[in-house]
Amino acid sequence: MELGTWLNQHGGIAHSQQALRAGFTRFAIRQNVAGGVCARVRRDWLALPTAPMDLRAAAALGGRVACLSVARRLELWHLPDGRNHVSIPRNGAVAASDTLRVHWSAGPVPVARFALVEPIENALVHIAECQPFENALVVWDAALNKNLVTPQSLARLHLRGTAARAVREVASGLSDSGLETLPVARLALTGIRVSQQVILEGHKVDGLIGDRLVLQSDGFSFHSSAEQRRADIAHDRRLALLGYTVLRYDYRQILFDWPRIENEILRAMAQGLHLSPAHDRR
Repeated sequence: MELGTWLNQHGGIAHSQQALRAGFTRFAIRQNVAGGVCARVRRDWLALPTAPMDLRAAAALGGRVACLSVARRLELWHLPDGRNHVSIPRNGAVAASDTLRVHWSAGPVPVARFALVEPIENALVHIAECQPFENALVVWDAALNKNLVTPQSLARLHLRGTAARAVREVASGLSDSGLETLPVARLALTGIRVSQQVILEGHKVDGLIGDRLVLQSDGFSFHSSAEQRRADIAHDRRLALLGYTVLRYDYRQILFDWPRIENEILRAMAQGLHLSPAHDRR
């Protein structure tokens, strides 16, 4: 097997020690570097021209892709902070910057010597320590929803930091996107419980307050096509005819106009719109 083929099978970048153990000679490695098949990164790493930039950057710093950068690689719903996140050994010497966030703490899962990406569990811990609570919660929920972790496996992890333990306590994985997690987390601060993924009239709704107040979140990934939009609105009409009140909000409203949304929900509850007709609305 050619070195270029082998590197391609290993994500486009690997440590030279891994190549030597795979049977490639130092001479062959030098020939491939000289011929432009691959390039050296931080002397000991070999990278194809097509190697992912985040892996090359981590190798160049002597670290691993971490925190939100892992969420981005795994296509988990998250709120970007505009920085690359890299974990560095405690004896490393890397300065943070406006575009680089350095993580020095070790996660709960041991990492292979030449791994360039932190395990998802370690990334979740970094996120809890690095990001605001609700920003971290959306990623934990996304990882649970995609079955990258399970509630049982997270419960067994020894988490030293209070931030990670706090997120673990409320993460559920019921949300299909962060646009569903955020209202649930924010309303919980006011003592309002939102039931998620409740089936009404044959379809799941994002959130249900009480018996009759339905919350729906329109995200780019989940409600983007015209056909899906028409189906969503048709479902809203059916629920309205059954006596439900449906409040539907989009991406921008949830992220940038939350006080207005919260005010509308509280006013709806003040009118008893979350209660079934059997309840006394006096």
